[in-house]
Amino acid sequence: MPQKAAPPEPGTPAYFRMARRKAVRMGLSPSSGQEAAKMLEERGFDVTRDRVTMLDTTSASPNPPPGGKGAKSGAKAPNASPDVISDEERRADILKIQKSMARRRQARFFLISLRLFFFVVLPTYLAGNYFYNVATPMYQVDSQMVIQKPDGGGAGAIGGLLGGSGLTNLEDSVIVQGFLGSREAMLRLNSENGFIAHFQQDFIDEIQRLPADSSMEDAFSKYEKYVKIGYDPTEGVIRMSVIAITPEKATEFSRALIQFAEERVDQLAAPLRNDQLTGATENYNEAEQAVLDAANVVLELQQTRGIFSADAEITGQMGILNGLEASLEQKRLDLAEINSNAQPNRAQVNAIEQDIKGLTERIAERRASMISSGTENASLARVSGELRIAQSNLEMRQMLLQQSLSSLEAARMEVNRQTRYLSLAVAPIPPDVPTHPKALENTLLALALFFGLYIFISLTVTILREQIGS
Repeated sequence: MPQKAAPPEPGTPAYFRMARRKAVRMGLSPSSGQEAAKMLEERGFDVTRDRVTMLDTTSASPNPPPGGKGAKSGAKAPNASPDVISDEERRADILKIQKSMARRRQARFFLISLRLFFFVVLPTYLAGNYFYNVATPMYQVDSQMVIQKPDGGGAGAIGGLLGGSGLTNLEDSVIVQGFLGSREAMLRLNSENGFIAHFQQDFIDEIQRLPADSSMEDAFSKYEKYVKIGYDPTEGVIRMSVIAITPEKATEFSRALIQFAEERVDQLAAPLRNDQLTGATENYNEAEQAVLDAANVVLELQQTRGIFSADAEITGQMGILNGLEASLEQKRLDLAEINSNAQPNRAQVNAIEQDIKGLTERIAERRASMISSGTENASLARVSGELRIAQSNLEMRQMLLQQSLSSLEAARMEVNRQTRYLSLAVAPIPPDVPTHPKALENTLLALALFFGLYIFISLTVTILREQIGS
């Protein structure tokens, strides 16, 4: 078991403090600890051992009977001192002390009630009187909006799962929420709808009225108080509450802010959409112009060379050559047949030889015209090569044009996918009765606030007083 602390030694400061406390409890008025110890010793009271009881408070006399603690019993000894009080006097003193204690309790209760009245009841009454009788009634308009985008076909199963939640548009919703709660939105609302002038009207009470010489920071503080923007990431819904003096003005402010939000949502992906679509369109236009240029080159070659198709021209020339060579071969066969006679006809031989010579020269000219270029005309081989190169270039440009067209269509689909839409889940509807101030709730809140402050200050003062007096 824990041991009790040892009593203070006589003559120490702790001993004198204990003596003074016990002397005050007995109804004495010592000026110091030494005087209190002396007064208790004169009455036969042991400072460290004896305890102060109710009887000690009534029988405190300068000359108590000897015997210390045993002298405080109710019975009189046969040789008692004449200074010892009787039972009737003791009861009268006890009754007087009880009445004194009751008066002190009443005084303390009165002081507590007075403090409660001045620090709790009166401020609560003033606050309630303001909310019920002085505060200008205001109207609150609530609305909800959702940022949506077209369903992406290539999103797959994950995109389908996330499409119904607010996670896909989290970034856009947070950006719109920050914009609606910014100074930019307040300045635009003031310039287009007169937000500051609306709260500077004379009939508004002084607490809610915005002063005529108020700064922009004061106006923004009022904007933050009367325009509340919230975002629920689980549902992807942006909630907005707007408070104004009249329901029509509250609805006007709410619809204006919704319009600002729609414009900001449209501007979020506009630069990226424009860049993608512009780049794809420029590539397609360049590819189309390249196809036209390549087609013009082919047409110019056909016109200048007088050849529609190099393959057809080569086929025709080769047909002529084959015919000439077949005739030459036939003449040679005829010449060999005539020469095989014993006496060939020289006239026929000479005629056939002339025909063979002419055919040979004609075939040589034809072959030369196909492979050799003159000063005025180009060879068929050269023309054929130029046409093939031009046609190959045209085919390649046409293929690039098809790819550019596919890229343009893909860019258009991507632009449509990146488009954002602001849809109203709950439209702003003006209320028919004032919604602010909430007099009962605000009065109870003021009561709890003032009572809490009173308790806090009272406990702090009591603790400090005991710390200083100990």
